[in-house]
Order: sequence, then structure tokens, then C-alpha cells
Amino acid sequence: MSLPVNKTYKLYIGGNFPRTESGRYFAAHDVNLCRGSRKDFRNAVVAARAAFGGWAGRSAYNRAQILYRLAEILEGRSAQFVDELKTQGASAKAAATEVRASIDCLVYYAGWADKVQQVFSSVNPVASSHFNFSMLEPTGVVAILAPSSSGLHGLVSTIAPAICGGNAVIALASDKLPLCAITFAEVVHASDVPGGVVNILTGHRDELLPHMAKHMDVNAVVLAEAKGSEAADLQVQAADNMKRVVAFGPVGDHNPYRVLDLCETKTTWHPVGL
Repeated sequence: MSLPVNKTYKLYIGGNFPRTESGRYFAAHDVNLCRGSRKDFRNAVVAARAAFGGWAGRSAYNRAQILYRLAEILEGRSAQFVDELKTQGASAKAAATEVRASIDCLVYYAGWADKVQQVFSSVNPVASSHFNFSMLEPTGVVAILAPSSSGLHGLVSTIAPAICGGNAVIALASDKLPLCAITFAEVVHASDVPGGVVNILTGHRDELLPHMAKHMDVNAVVLAEAKGSEAADLQVQAADNMKRVVAFGPVGDHNPYRVLDLCETKTTWHPVGL
């Protein structure tokens, strides 16, 4: 009789699945997971920065196709995610609902990827011999603290709008419900998302939050379900390099303004009548 092959939960950095460089682990639901370190986070930032230019330069339509492909793969592996959510305490019905909501979230942002620019850009009348127009550009490298209360949907609903707008991300999964995070990384890896665009870490929020706030090559931080003084601490620590801090609302609150929150508006002036 053969023994079962237990899954090894690693990190996902730069399109690879390394173990934490620190050698540390933490236990959750009878599984050992990598306890991501400052060095792991810094490696993920390097990978995200390297991938950002190519991802931002892709057409919005292509990003839409890739987000939709993520939804297709996630749907094909839905039974595995349901099992992991049940292992973490969800009922069969709740697990199936969460997986369905995660698939729908990816389809939703796939639909917005090639529409955000048209909806939120503008031509601005001015009282001079000029006109100007405003358009969106991705913010850059975005660090994400995913919600603690949702193992899959919370993670997907913070990553999807960020990459929809052309950003590269480093997401810290829920430390209470972490099992689906690395399995979702396998979905990302099997899709057309270039290595480094999505990086996923497991570990403790209180350890990694200061590094996310202070790292000088991170352009924005998304904080979902802030606990205690997290929001205030993050605002203070991010002030050194004027990093954008974005607070996302409840899990499932999908809207195009999440994409807009992680974009910069560039305004260009052009002379007329000269």
C-alpha cells in the first residue's frame, strides 16, 4: 500500500515556488507553511519590479484575456479549493459559494480591464489656447495584505483589480486561512500571467506589514480588514516615501474604483489654434 503524497506549501516568487530563505514555518490546520521573512518580501519586490514594465505595457484587452484564463483554470480546479476550504472549517455549501464567488470576481475584472481607461479618462476643457486630456497609468508595485477572514475570495478580490490595472503585486495571504493561497499560486503559474506579476507569501501580518510600508520600491499598499492599529501604523510608516495606502472594503465589494485606486492619472497639455 502506498503512502499519500502530502502537499508542500511553499511561497510563490518570480514565477517559482521557493521555500522561505529563513527556514521558518508555522502550523495551520495540521499543515506546515512557510513563514515569509523580510528577505522573502524583498525578493518578491525585485521580481515584481522586473515584471511590471512588461505587464503594464500589454494591451488592456490582453490583460482581460489573461484574467479570464485565470477564472477558467480556477473553475477547473474548483473541487480542490472546496476541499481546502472545508479543511479550514467551512461547510460544503459555504466552500462552494466562496469558490464560485472567486471565479466570478476574476471574470468581473476581466470585463473591466479594457474599459477602465475609457470610463475614467477624459478630455478637459480649459480657458486658454490649449486642451488637456487625462488618462490612467498603473501605480507600479503593490503590496497587499489580504483579508484574514476569507481564504480564497479575499485573496482573489485584492489581487484581481491590481493586476487588472497593470500593476505587479506581492500579496500576503491570510495567516488564519492560508491553504488556498499557494494553491491559487499554482493557478496563476499555469495561466498566462508572466512570472513576477503575482507573488504570494504566507506568514504573519504583524511581522511583514512594516516591511511593506517602508520598502522604498513599493508604490502602494492595499490593506484589507485592518486590525487594531494596523491602518494608523501603516499610514505613518508609509509616509517616508509618500507611498499610497488603499483600504479595501468588505470581501465581495467588487467595483471598478478598486482598479482606479491603484492607478495614477497623467494629464497632458496640447496647444490649439496656434
